Amino acid sequence: MTPQPNPQAGAAVKAADRAHVFHSWSAQELIDPLAVAGAGGSYFWDYDGRRYLDFTSGLVYTNIGYQHPKVVAAIQEQAATLTTFAPAFAIEARSEAARLIAERTPGDLDKIFFTNGGADAIEHATRMARLHTGRPKVLSAYRSYHGGTQQAINLTGDPRRWASDSASAGVVHFWAPFLYRSRFYAETEEQECERALEHLETTIAFEGPATIAAIVLETVPGTAGIMVPPPGYLAGVREICDKYGIVFVLDEVMAGFGRTGEWFAADLFDVVPDLMTFAKGVNSGYVPLGGVAISGAIAETFGKRAYPGGLTYSGHPLACAAAVATINVMAEEGVVENARTLGTTVVEPALRALAERHPSVGEVRGVGMFWALDLVKDRETREPLVPYNAAGEANAAMAAFGAAAKQQGLWPFVNMNRTHVVPPLNVSEAELKEGLAALDTALSVADEFTS
Repeated sequence: MTPQPNPQAGAAVKAADRAHVFHSWSAQELIDPLAVAGAGGSYFWDYDGRRYLDFTSGLVYTNIGYQHPKVVAAIQEQAATLTTFAPAFAIEARSEAARLIAERTPGDLDKIFFTNGGADAIEHATRMARLHTGRPKVLSAYRSYHGGTQQAINLTGDPRRWASDSASAGVVHFWAPFLYRSRFYAETEEQECERALEHLETTIAFEGPATIAAIVLETVPGTAGIMVPPPGYLAGVREICDKYGIVFVLDEVMAGFGRTGEWFAADLFDVVPDLMTFAKGVNSGYVPLGGVAISGAIAETFGKRAYPGGLTYSGHPLACAAAVATINVMAEEGVVENARTLGTTVVEPALRALAERHPSVGEVRGVGMFWALDLVKDRETREPLVPYNAAGEANAAMAAFGAAAKQQGLWPFVNMNRTHVVPPLNVSEAELKEGLAALDTALSVADEFTS
């Protein structure tokens, strides 16, 4: 679709937004939201007719792009048949969505509890773990994001937690592996893995193993910086959990449904958790949906004992119909395979070439269609381009970089001192190269802030 300029309509949308919409994670008077007129495939456009290649996939959820006709048709068909129904009943769309998801989850994660998104999936996963074990504490990593609701934000490790951290949520944080900014003085991936596992087990020992219900980890951390865990780490966490009777929860809200070139990132590491959360890519975000995939042992806990939790819209028919259509589209069109192939043959070599050219790029890391560039002032010292949790003038370098990308028609995912490359998984090779060329130009602006 060719965008048609309509500035007057755009001004009306912006005025209504500024008058009435309260935006998340924002100081309301300091933001200037772009008024979006439409979207299709890998692009969206504003009311001035300017088109942007979306390297954010919305918020890492439009895995099959915007307005896929088969998913749109499935939502329309479901709306004409059964718009909504209470979760206590057996509904075709809900049952089929659960079946298709369970077919793809690792191990015996065959029971699916549906939620409205990723944060409440984490809420319910931790509740299940506590009820299953009878223990109060949950461990999670500092470099993590698990959602904005009360338990999820306390599990989160990044600064968005601070304002809501009551120190009473039963959460203990620990350092997960990240060699580029190692907390363990490691020089190799093997050292980083070994020392991170030792640190985790020491934390458990000092917290009291009998007090810990669960360890919650993003399989591949997303907004924290796309740090792919070193070989053996997740398997080591699995062994530690088994040793102490701790429930292992993997958060696949971002990494799941093809983002890493596998249906679930857990398959990259041949590890099976006890609980796995998902959302976002399950239906490309077309209708809000999330969930928890549950192992046989934990499902059995609630076989004759009621699970004390639920949601009015659990397994909403429109959302589940969108999930069924999305999963079928991904299978039919080879979307997961496309993510794996383009990640290996196009994205990785292009990003490594950018790193050679631009002194602002300290590290390239990722897998599939899930990549990050760590931007630095100085490659030798690895000083970040902007300070941790920078705002205002302190964030000038990243703001300038982001503005330069948008000027090139690329909408970037910028978080602290990182830019992520997370386009739709069915992006074409030509679109990818267009975006990477725009990123190349924008990085020249970041280079101006290097030492």
